[in-house]
Amino acid sequence: MNVSAIGEFIGALFILTGGIMSVISVFGLIRLPDVYTRSHAATKSSTLAVLLTLLGAFVYFWTKDNFISVRLLLGIVFVFLTAPVAGHLLVRAAYRSKVELADISGTDDLYEVLHGDKKEDES
Repeated sequence: MNVSAIGEFIGALFILTGGIMSVISVFGLIRLPDVYTRSHAATKSSTLAVLLTLLGAFVYFWTKDNFISVRLLLGIVFVFLTAPVAGHLLVRAAYRSKVELADISGTDDLYEVLHGDKKEDES
């Protein structure tokens, strides 16, 4: 095997792993109970999926055609910086809009910090 074939294999492996992470992200979006946990699944795993896919494309083109794509590198940096921030802002907007936690989510530790008193237990 030459270097080009090994690079193509590694690129394909990254792309395949990115596809598997996308499927895991979809399962998280379907199965999790509320907007907060769904946002976690959408942000973390899909960001990793996109990064792995772009990295696989970068490695493939680098080894196959000896071409370093600045656009792919900028896409990796852009997704890495913007997706977690967007997820955080969506969850923050949901919290400020008083979207309820699911029953199995546990306690709301942020309530004490923002309001200064303990939230009364409704059950």
